Amino acid sequence: MGAIFDAIQDKLTAAFQPTRLEIVDDSHRHAGHSGAREGGESHFNVTIEAAAFSGTPRVARQRMVHRALAEELAGPLHALSVKALAPGEA
Repeated sequence: MGAIFDAIQDKLTAAFQPTRLEIVDDSHRHAGHSGAREGGESHFNVTIEAAAFSGTPRVARQRMVHRALAEELAGPLHALSVKALAPGEA
């Protein structure tokens, strides 16, 4: 994996201590589109399950993840799809 993948993994782990964290670099599906970079690491799908999301609305969960990854979203990360779950949610 690359530097952006590692940054996403490290920051989300530190911020939320997830019980589940899946990060998929989906950049290959966006080749030639706006924001796509040579070598990938521009478009990611994240599924994260953490107690920090319990009792929190979906939009607030998205904002929490975006705050944790603000530096990446301001630069090299073009698109981020987030599925943020509380423990026991599907």
